[in-house]
Amino acid sequence: MAFLRLFGLYFLLTLLMMIVGFIAAGSSYGIVIFSIIAIAINLFSYFYSDSIVLRAYGAKVIERNDNPRLFGIVKKIADLNGLPMPRVAIVPSSTPNAFATGRNPKNAVVAATTGIMSVLDDNELEGVMAHEMAHVKNRDTLVMCVAATIAGFISFAARMMWWNSMFGGRNRNVHPGIMILVAITAPLAAFLLQMAVSRSREFHADATAAKLTNKPWALISALKKLEWENHRKPLDCGSPSNAAMCIVNPLRGGDFFISMFSTHPPMEKRIKELEKL
Repeated sequence: MAFLRLFGLYFLLTLLMMIVGFIAAGSSYGIVIFSIIAIAINLFSYFYSDSIVLRAYGAKVIERNDNPRLFGIVKKIADLNGLPMPRVAIVPSSTPNAFATGRNPKNAVVAATTGIMSVLDDNELEGVMAHEMAHVKNRDTLVMCVAATIAGFISFAARMMWWNSMFGGRNRNVHPGIMILVAITAPLAAFLLQMAVSRSREFHADATAAKLTNKPWALISALKKLEWENHRKPLDCGSPSNAAMCIVNPLRGGDFFISMFSTHPPMEKRIKELEKL
């Protein structure tokens, strides 16, 4: 079911990309040109995502002696499930949260804030770190990179379409009104589809984490605590562009538009899905 949902979202993104590219350039060459630009930008992000994100959050990679509790929990999950041991990092923030990054399991990093270790017990922390390692196992960095590449292509092509419609360099086979309409609505549609992909990966990571630990109840308990704490005190580091990586949305604070276009599913739905396991 998760695969079919993801396939459907990618199909819609790809279809939208082809339509926008053709309208923008008037031929298949437009699709090729815009695709190359979008792929180049996102390949850089994909290969250097770990260093970029760690620097954004001020995270420090640790060894076992630096924090035996966190390191030991991650190693336990890796050993019991035959997973590669990722690097472990700590973010100096009192807001409890965690994230994973890295282009593949061999180059992965799982990170936790100092705040999460003071709020959660060992079982809850194990559930959270299993969720992050599930993202690594499911190669969600690659999945989201592909989604970002397609969405980036659509946004870039839409901007080109807008300027062409304004200054006369447009596709003569398409009415300028249609070009303007597509230029306005296509990036929004691409963004909404990209967010839908992100939300689907969160559900999948929750389910995978429950299997890795055999403790869905521990992750449920952790999510409830993290939801409350992050509403009370949003994360004081990082950026909105990296918010999708965190186990709970760290930048909300009750903003209607942020919740409307959220990278994360509603917490009630995540808990309800976990309760079925």
